[in-house]
Amino acid sequence: MSKHTETTMEPGQRFPLTIKRFGIDGEGIGYFKRQVVFVPGLIPGEEAVVEVTNVRETYAEGKVVNLRKPSEHRVEPPCPVYEACGGCQLQHVSYERQLQAKKELLEQAFSRYTKIPPHKLVIHDTIGMDNPWHYRNKSQMQVGQTEDDTVIAGLYAADSHDLVDIDECIVQHPLTNEVNRELKRIISDLKLSIYDKERKKGLVRSLVVRTAFETDEWQLTLVISKKSFPKQDVFVARVKEAFPSVTSISLNVNPSDTPLVFGEQTKTIEGESSIRERLGELDYQLAPESFFQLNPAQTKVLYDIVKKMAGFKATDRVVDAYCGVGSIGIWAASEAGELRGMDITEAAVANARRNAAEAGIANAHYETGTAEDILMKWQKEGFTADSIIVDPPRSGLDRTLIETVGVLKPKQLIYVSCNPSTLAKNADELGKYGYRIKDVQPVDMFPQTSHVEAVTVMYRED
Repeated sequence: MSKHTETTMEPGQRFPLTIKRFGIDGEGIGYFKRQVVFVPGLIPGEEAVVEVTNVRETYAEGKVVNLRKPSEHRVEPPCPVYEACGGCQLQHVSYERQLQAKKELLEQAFSRYTKIPPHKLVIHDTIGMDNPWHYRNKSQMQVGQTEDDTVIAGLYAADSHDLVDIDECIVQHPLTNEVNRELKRIISDLKLSIYDKERKKGLVRSLVVRTAFETDEWQLTLVISKKSFPKQDVFVARVKEAFPSVTSISLNVNPSDTPLVFGEQTKTIEGESSIRERLGELDYQLAPESFFQLNPAQTKVLYDIVKKMAGFKATDRVVDAYCGVGSIGIWAASEAGELRGMDITEAAVANARRNAAEAGIANAHYETGTAEDILMKWQKEGFTADSIIVDPPRSGLDRTLIETVGVLKPKQLIYVSCNPSTLAKNADELGKYGYRIKDVQPVDMFPQTSHVEAVTVMYRED
């Protein structure tokens, strides 16, 4: 342990703490004897007596014992399981302050991971929602069982394996909550066995429900541990009896001991294999395993920002990397000369091809594979991109892709990020290849949580 991190703090110790800023997971951060202390549930400016729960090498974790000076931005969380559930982190913070916090998280990330002077970095105010509730179009609920054999479904509490039963999630579409409540009853009535991770026995693992806001189509995917589902017909009949409007019912088989929800095999057992969602004038086909933004209302805002900030010209060749169902590229394609995309999920690529065709876009081409492999393949075939759109997972861009961008030298990179830390780290790496940030626009895609989406345009200095 380095000298500046040495501390005599130990679990159980109590002391007063003033919170200075938000952490990346929405916790309050303060300093005690120059040691960083993370305390969930606190807001910058608040003063509290805290108790140390864990001491790490470079920081400590604590919990609130007594809130001495509450923030003017503190509000009463409307969700009854907010403190137990790990899904939301900022329901105790006014929405106006949430938006400010998300801009601050971006500022902190760029300050920590890059050498860009703050006065040379333009980060705009966060664009929020008029109604920051019931905005999510997809839920992934883990299924469990209590000691008295009651079937429950919900999310794991933060940093634990304790499953919190959720009957009404106030950031989910209302239909999603209704479906999940009924599914618990159906699973219980049919006496379907619940998967036990410790014993690696049982059938039902997860319930995945996706609702299309504009078309009212919706999709149920039951994740099970085995290929056989003996009560499949009666299960489908019960779901259709309760919800005659269901568009698609699928089974996904995940036999592995993994934190991933989906396994590799998905089979439609009733209705259509995909559902249709509409954004503006464009329709998108969504298979169960296809990625699509979770907040349809803000997705239109986000994609309009991408289109405006990118400023595509009619001669531009644009690549939509990590394309999913092709949503971002298709939205912006009217401004480009040629659109190409790739994804590692075959079902998503199939959706992207169909979505582009139905949108009447003749200049779109999609392939299955990693972005770095496909980009190099296309270069050998004579195609090079003027602009590349990337919308990677929270882990950020693969290092190989960054190196590939450095080799191919596209004029512009439009980076849609859901993680300020990896965005800043990637921006610093791309800076070594001559890319500079034009500006950053945060968008609140996930109200009540600490997550922030940001559109960053980077251009290459020749």
